[in-house]
Amino acid sequence: MTIENNNKISINVHTNYLANKSEPEKERYVFSYTITIKNAGNNAARLISRYWKITGGNGSEQEVEGDGVVGQHPYLAPEQEFTYTSAAMLDTPVGMMQGHYMMVDDDGDHFEVAIPAFTLAVPQTLH
Repeated sequence: MTIENNNKISINVHTNYLANKSEPEKERYVFSYTITIKNAGNNAARLISRYWKITGGNGSEQEVEGDGVVGQHPYLAPEQEFTYTSAAMLDTPVGMMQGHYMMVDDDGDHFEVAIPAFTLAVPQTLH
């Protein structure tokens, strides 16, 4: 899934179920997600914070927000991209994540980059 917004920051998401880290008998399902953030615009920008809403298949929700991503505040000049991998844990075999990044451009203008919902699912769980 690739999403582009008005500031020309595109987001590409790939997810993976981590069977070796999961314990379904204990309702523990671990997923990795790899995100590539690309600046397709003309102005450089820095990612300053993130917000995630993680929803399990039973409707349980957790919110995560914080400084940067994976301990970094990537600075993206035009046409640059930054890729990182992180993980999320659910108590059901299917769930979803959505959120946003807060960014600031070289003029000091802050803007939000929305990350629409994407699915986390154990293989062969969805038809």
